[in-house]
Amino acid sequence: MIRTFKALSALLSYPSSDLQEAIPLIRKVLVAEALLTPAQAEVLQPLLRNIAMGDLFDLQEAYVLLFDRSRTLSLNLFEHIHGESRDRGGAMVDLLETYRAGGFDLVGPELPDHLPVLLEFLATQPIAVAREILADAGPILAVLTERLTRRETPYAAVLAALADLGKGALEGEVAAALLAEPDDNPEDLAALDAVWEEAQVTFAPDPNAGCPVSRDILAKMDVPLSPARAGATQ
Repeated sequence: MIRTFKALSALLSYPSSDLQEAIPLIRKVLVAEALLTPAQAEVLQPLLRNIAMGDLFDLQEAYVLLFDRSRTLSLNLFEHIHGESRDRGGAMVDLLETYRAGGFDLVGPELPDHLPVLLEFLATQPIAVAREILADAGPILAVLTERLTRRETPYAAVLAALADLGKGALEGEVAAALLAEPDDNPEDLAALDAVWEEAQVTFAPDPNAGCPVSRDILAKMDVPLSPARAGATQ
């Protein structure tokens, strides 16, 4: 069990009183496991303090404005690739198969491509497998880091740590295409409605040829783990 991924999953979840009470334990996990570098762990401290000491209503409101009302900051990874197209449904079915092959049963209302859910899965896998999957999602993680940094929110530190673990970078056509999308204004409800109605972003000249970033991410995420690898998670 890689408890650091469970800790990062909790930090990216909707704020609750339980999460506030768990901050001391999260600090201990990050230090004891040392998966993150000291510098990465230090950058997380403002978020840990903010969650532990902040007013819960204010924390929840800020979370909703960031992640629920900003499509370009969505924590549902396939949203950045497929939008609401049918392709997203197929990709999530494949991802569910990977979860099941890895001995991970998805419970709760969240979609399988929700980043906190993915991190819960990665916590059950060998570190090499976790790094490979994060690397496949690297462009999206790097772009989310950049957008959250622009918003000057401490949540950027979590995405930065994940992007570093997956060696995600802003270089390349995929990241450039994602960054070319204008950031949502969560206060402009009319504009947000229009954005959600738009067709999904594609990165290939032929819209019927499939999305390269989708293929990259699903290269390992939608292929069931081998019996030997699945057994390593028991």
